[in-house]
Amino acid sequence: MAIQRSMAALTLVNLAVLAATLAMRSATADGAPPVLRGRGLEIVDDQGRVRASISVLPAGTSEKGDRHPETVLLPLITERGRPSVKIGASEEAAGISLAGPSGTKDTYVILEAKGTDTSLKMRNESGREQVFKP
Repeated sequence: MAIQRSMAALTLVNLAVLAATLAMRSATADGAPPVLRGRGLEIVDDQGRVRASISVLPAGTSEKGDRHPETVLLPLITERGRPSVKIGASEEAAGISLAGPSGTKDTYVILEAKGTDTSLKMRNESGREQVFKP
């Protein structure tokens, strides 16, 4: 008889734990997913190489004395480490650059909106270049 009471009590405790678990799970399933916050994000491949990142670069001054504003930068990087796609945005400008494959130095396309001006610059490895401005 004592064993039956213990089993009944244990069954009731298990049911209470199950009910509490289900109640908590349904409460969190209806809410919005949590937000991932940080100062940067890196996506790495199976070998641990960074293949994409999102970062906020602080405002500053170059060695030549040129001022650059705080900028958000998203580069996409090839398996050989070349940042082939870059998307950048700041209060002063926004742009996208597409670089040629690894082994090239001067093959690229740059689409930029800076201030009230826009431009599209294309260059190939032979040095031929075209710039389009409205």
